[in-house]
This record gives sequence, C-alpha cells and structure tokens, in this order.
Amino acid sequence: MRNGIAKKGRLYRIGELSELAGISPRTIDYYTGLGLLAPAKRSTGNYRLYDDETLSRIHRIEQLKAQKFTLEEIREQFASLNRVVPDEAVTRKLSELQSHLAQLEREVKELEPVFDQLKPQQAKRLFRTLTPQTAACIEALLLLLGKNNLM
Repeated sequence: MRNGIAKKGRLYRIGELSELAGISPRTIDYYTGLGLLAPAKRSTGNYRLYDDETLSRIHRIEQLKAQKFTLEEIREQFASLNRVVPDEAVTRKLSELQSHLAQLEREVKELEPVFDQLKPQQAKRLFRTLTPQTAACIEALLLLLGKNNLM
C-alpha cells in the first residue's frame, strides 16, 4: 500500500483494509460476522486476508447505508444477486440498479399522499407533462405498489 492507494491483486490484513476503506476494523469484523464480507483467504499465521473486491464491497455497503438501507436489506440484496449472477462486475451493476429502483420506490411512496389527493383530471395533466419514459417508470412503480388507479 502506498499513499493509501490499493494495488491491484493485493491481499490486505484487516488493519490495512480498514485504513483503505475508511472504516474501523471492528466494523469490518461486524460486516464479516453478518455475512456481508468474507476473507479471500487466510495467511499462514491464520490472519484473515481481504482482496480488492472486498474493498469495493465495503464502499458499496457504505453507499447503500447512506441511502438508508438497513444492513439486513443490504445482506439480502447481496445474497440474491450472488445466487443469480456469479460475475462480480455484473453483480455490482445489478446491485446498483436494484438500489436505484428501491430509492425510486421510496420516493414514490413519499409522494403517495399527494397522488391520493389528486383528482383524475389533475393526475392526467401531471402525467402528460412528464416525459413518456418518466411517466412509464412512475406508472410501473405505482402498479408495483398497488396504486394503479391514478392513470
């Protein structure tokens, strides 16, 4: 490790990983205990060794936490994606898309009281002012949430 920059393909002990990720070793232990992280291997001295993928996963966990996801929700997301797609790049992209959709769903739920108070004509005018793609996304989210009577 030089100047806090990770070298590709390198394995890190927990203290090094902690420094690179900007979180405490206790947090790494906690995430490992929850199944969010797993060491890549163990050293001859039985130290847990983590790889660059673990560092990326920590950054992803911290992003999701900042978006108000619980650690349980994050664990479930990782587990479901790992069952479906073994390729980490595809898994990471799907995880990002899934979190964006979940964030949109939360925002639509926050707007539900406003939508519920709209008269049918007001709702139609509102949706006509949106781009077709945006309206389709909102309509799909509302359908998923069981609010299909607005369109």
